[in-house]
Amino acid sequence: MLIACAIALPIGLWLGHLGRGGTLAINISNVGRAVPTFAILALLYMTPLGLSVWTTIIALVLFAIPPILTNAYVGMREVDPDAVEAARGMGMSGGQLLRGIELPLAVPLVMGGVRLATVQVLATATLAAVISGPGLGRIITSGFGRQDLAQVVGGAIIVGVLALVVEGLMALLQRAVDPMRRARRAPPTRERDRGMPVMPDEVVSGA
Repeated sequence: MLIACAIALPIGLWLGHLGRGGTLAINISNVGRAVPTFAILALLYMTPLGLSVWTTIIALVLFAIPPILTNAYVGMREVDPDAVEAARGMGMSGGQLLRGIELPLAVPLVMGGVRLATVQVLATATLAAVISGPGLGRIITSGFGRQDLAQVVGGAIIVGVLALVVEGLMALLQRAVDPMRRARRAPPTRERDRGMPVMPDEVVSGA
């Protein structure tokens, strides 16, 4: 997930900021989503990588990129254009606009893509066991090989519970990193408590 985020987030955020090339990038990434992860694992297995941890990592990175890239791009394009124009009118540069306006407003959708990709990758990683790769999937494949129904069901329950726990943790993380949510819940200042008008910092310092 860290590798996928390092690749997809900068591309999606920058293309969303520019407003150009995003559709092409999303369509290209969605081609990878259409290819089954098991097929990617099988193809990588026949490369010099063979049976290694990197075979699984590369396949899962390719599987995680599309939702992260798509949500990052869409999140940036869904930012209120009035807020963007107001920031430009105040003289913000492109980088300031990206960091100060677009990214904070796009965080819910961006984190939604990361959350979706995380759960999908966690659930799909069990397929690595089909090519004798590492992971909890080996419990399930071993159960099938020994015709041990209890082991198969036990392995499936472990993976399912782990996916649900990670889904819950990612939901909490998504809420925690949303700056707009924190701003809405911020306590009032002393001036507001007293009913006094709040002056901008530059006005106070200028006075």
